[in-house]
Amino acid sequence: MKPFLDEDFLLTTDTAKSLYHEVAKQLPILDYHCHVSPREIAENRVFHDLTQLWLEGDHYKWRLMRANGAEERLVTGEAEPFEKFQTWASALERAPGNPLYHWSHLELRRYFHYDGYLTGANAKEVWDHCGAVIGEGISVREILKQSNVTLLCTTDDPADSLEWHIKMAADPTLETHVLPAFRPDQVINLEKPEFAAYLKRLGQAAGVRIDGWDSLLGALGNRMDFFHMNGCRVADHGLDNICCRPASLGELDAILKRRMAGEEVSGEEKWKYKTALLLFFGRGYAKRDWVMQLHFAAQRNNNAKMYRLLGPDTGYDSIGPGVNLPDLASFLSSLEEEGALPKTILYSLDPNDNAGLITLMGCYQGAGVAGKLQHGAAWWFNDNKGGMEAQMKALAANGQLGNFVGMLTDSRSFLSYTRHEYFRRILCELLGGWVERGELPDDRAAWKRMTADICYHNSIRYFGLEQYHLRGAEKL
Repeated sequence: MKPFLDEDFLLTTDTAKSLYHEVAKQLPILDYHCHVSPREIAENRVFHDLTQLWLEGDHYKWRLMRANGAEERLVTGEAEPFEKFQTWASALERAPGNPLYHWSHLELRRYFHYDGYLTGANAKEVWDHCGAVIGEGISVREILKQSNVTLLCTTDDPADSLEWHIKMAADPTLETHVLPAFRPDQVINLEKPEFAAYLKRLGQAAGVRIDGWDSLLGALGNRMDFFHMNGCRVADHGLDNICCRPASLGELDAILKRRMAGEEVSGEEKWKYKTALLLFFGRGYAKRDWVMQLHFAAQRNNNAKMYRLLGPDTGYDSIGPGVNLPDLASFLSSLEEEGALPKTILYSLDPNDNAGLITLMGCYQGAGVAGKLQHGAAWWFNDNKGGMEAQMKALAANGQLGNFVGMLTDSRSFLSYTRHEYFRRILCELLGGWVERGELPDDRAAWKRMTADICYHNSIRYFGLEQYHLRGAEKL
């Protein structure tokens, strides 16, 4: 019997162990998509206990606690920190097979040197052990340094002042590079009740009075320029789905003005507006050499009662309908026709979309860019062992695994960087297994290079971030 979470965790072959321990383990982390707070990095927030570190804002854990019958006061309420931690420990021990079981124990080992496993019965022992390690507090920057994070991209609204990014750029003591990422969901979702109020805020940030279609595009162009000046090289869109519907400029102006006046729009009008705006963004990203990320198939805020109480991103989302592949193809083709298709990463929360997205993106490759269109890492409900294996096997079978840009955290927790270790172990086990079964040649040097590329180097090149490259990493 193998020990739980030993040094060869998830690694069963000699080749896999060699790839991980000699290459993947040594590489720094480039986290090109996450949801951590730039303010907390800039101010170097200090955490004082495991509840702050683990349970604040982490809807992955909240879902598991609720599934174990926890009252909401013990999840997002005002319960005492240890009481919440005890509730989490009791939930975790009931969740074998859930990636949180592995992630949480990796975090206990890597950050707190605790070699046991957490249960409801030993929660106080673990709390005291980790408390002794934390001492007077553990800071955000300490965690990033210990995690070997060379660069991360936060998620930022177009109306954001980027004040914290500007402060970090001028701070010589910050060892991790932190760049903004452009996330314009609020301006795309014109059906939301807060849309008109948001446009006023966007206009103020851009110094433009938004009163129609032309002024909206002008304001957004200004904000993209501002983000670019402050280091942004990637955009992200959270889309329930996509319907590609062309419209005239007159139609778009009328739809926008009606919505700004508080009138409702039809489903067809909604998609005309969204199509035009997404095309505008795609052209803007191509012009600036940004990467466009499209996230699909999340069905959000399913529990109306809890949405009213807690708001979005609190654990009440699920996998939604799969991607509308014909309309996604129409959207990508429209940009390709104009010579304005940017580098693009496609994700779907529905794992059944993997092969469809991978074969579709193969229709738009080339243009002098290796892996111009990417299939994103297994996302959200799929970033478990089986989901990661399935995503990489599908990419290998229908695309080109060697050009994959690898893992991202997509997390609000600063301890989530063990997810990169988890991914890297799974990648090495996949490649090592193919070699040892004779499905690949025993060319250790070639597979070491590919491992290093997928874990780090491909993302540096793909996002155009060579200036932030950590010296010495090229040797791995």
